[in-house]
Amino acid sequence: MNVTIQGHNIKITDNFEEIARRKLDRLDRYLPNISEVRVDLSRQNTRRGEDLMIAQITIRHQRGAILRAEEKIPGDIQTALDQAIDNMYRRIQRFKGKQNRKGQERFTATLEELTAAEEIPEIEAYAEVLSEESQIIRRKEIAVMAMNEEEAIEQMELLGHNFFVFFNDATGSINVLYKRGAGGYGLLIPEVG
Repeated sequence: MNVTIQGHNIKITDNFEEIARRKLDRLDRYLPNISEVRVDLSRQNTRRGEDLMIAQITIRHQRGAILRAEEKIPGDIQTALDQAIDNMYRRIQRFKGKQNRKGQERFTATLEELTAAEEIPEIEAYAEVLSEESQIIRRKEIAVMAMNEEEAIEQMELLGHNFFVFFNDATGSINVLYKRGAGGYGLLIPEVG
C-alpha cells in the first residue's frame, strides 16, 4: 500500500506524518488490496474567525474503485485528519456491505477489465485562470469508467460527491448522476439536437 501525504499552506512535521501513516496503515485491515492512499492536508483562510483545516483522504482499490472522505473543521489538522479517517471507515463499511442481486461485490470484473482498470491514469487536475472576463476558472480532467446506474450511485456515494460523471453502459453515452435537493437522484442523459 503506497501512502502519500501532502500539505498545502501547512507544514507537515515528521512526527505528524509518522502518526498519520500509523493510522492510515490500519485501513488495510478493514479493506484489503488497497493500492494507494493519498492524503491532502490544507489550511483555508476565512474572512471570519478561525481558519479551516481540511483533510482529504483518497483510496484507490486494486479493482478500480475510488473512495474519498473529506473533513473541513476549524481547529487543528490532527482533529481534521482523525475525523476524515472515521469518515473513511464508514465509506469502507458501505463499500464492503454493498452487493448486487446475485450476491457478488460491486466492481467485480473480469480479468480483462481488471487489467484495464489498473492502467487508468490518475485523475489529473489543473487550474487555469484565462482572463478576468472568463467564467471558466478551473479545468479538471477525469477518467470516465463504464458502469451501470446503480454502480454510478455507489461510486458517487463512496466519493462523497453531489454529482458523478460516468459512461453509461445502457445508453452508450456519457451521463451525469446528481443528488436532488428534494431527495433521490437525477440522471442527465445527453441528446444531440
